[in-house]
Amino acid sequence: MGNGKAGRPASIQGERLDALRGIVEEMPSATMEELCAEFHRRTGVKVCTLTLHRTLQRAGFQRRVPPPEPAPSAVAPRYGYSQVHRREGESDKYASCLTDAEWMLAADLFEFPAGHRGRPAKYERRTMVDACCYVLRTGCAWAMLPKSFPPWRTVHKSFSRWSAQGKFEQLHQRLREQWRQRIERNEQPTAAIIDSQSTRISTQGGESGFDAGKKVKGRKRHLVVDTLGLLLAVSITAASVQDRDAAPTVVASACQKYQTLEKLFADSAYAGQCAARMERDLPIQVDIVRRPHPNGQWSDPQMPLWPAKGGFTVLPKRWVVERTHAWNERCRRLLMHHDRSSKIAESWIWLAQAGILLRRLA
Repeated sequence: MGNGKAGRPASIQGERLDALRGIVEEMPSATMEELCAEFHRRTGVKVCTLTLHRTLQRAGFQRRVPPPEPAPSAVAPRYGYSQVHRREGESDKYASCLTDAEWMLAADLFEFPAGHRGRPAKYERRTMVDACCYVLRTGCAWAMLPKSFPPWRTVHKSFSRWSAQGKFEQLHQRLREQWRQRIERNEQPTAAIIDSQSTRISTQGGESGFDAGKKVKGRKRHLVVDTLGLLLAVSITAASVQDRDAAPTVVASACQKYQTLEKLFADSAYAGQCAARMERDLPIQVDIVRRPHPNGQWSDPQMPLWPAKGGFTVLPKRWVVERTHAWNERCRRLLMHHDRSSKIAESWIWLAQAGILLRRLA
């Protein structure tokens, strides 16, 4: 009996093995099934995947997984809040405080002008503005301001004085024009959107009412924004005041500030006599954006055979002002009305919108 191993000779050898080598070189990432199919197409020999795999192992071929790509930096990736996201400044700064870049955009409105005569300010104007932003963002009471800020009575008095002078509205108007220039838009808008939001009122007192539609007892904010969602005009009324009754006043205020307004988008609550009145008294065209009617819409017999798919549809332009309401609700002070005066409540909205633009520009 010989020393050689008895058994069936290998079916892939010689020229067939050379052909297999060429297939592997041409198709290095192919699966075993794909290699078997290509080998059968070229040589006419049909083999199973196990036979082909053993042949490749005897020939010295190995399937290797490429190593993962190295990270962009040698530092291990870290997810979540890190030092990069923190605001630079002193250790006693709060997240609501303005950065140096943000304060540079607003300092001239709150600082005393050059050559001011009288007693110098006891507290820095920036610290006073930071205290107002803290109350806006956290929603705390004036008497509960942290001790790192000036006395709350001083801050409250300064906020009331700035509100009466329209400082926050002036700041927002300046920042809005700068932002529109940055994104290559005209400084003055030509289209606006109007909508209202009913919010609760605290026991502090002041004008209030009951919104039977939203089941809310409190006040109602009427906002007019441009197509970017930036505030143009605001009015605070009792929640019992209907949208159609408060719309002419706030729209007239927006048209008076911005002579370039040509079109106003509104929902069906402003349709009918309200829209006709605004078009008659103001140089603006009112476009009512309605929801899809449950009974269908008017259609042309020559329209395509297959109807459009139903379901949720994004109403044009109306979502812009809804997003602005959501921006305001990030500030806890605006979740509920805590001030007796409606003018003070409007000033909080101007300050909140100005804070958004400050973060964008700086």
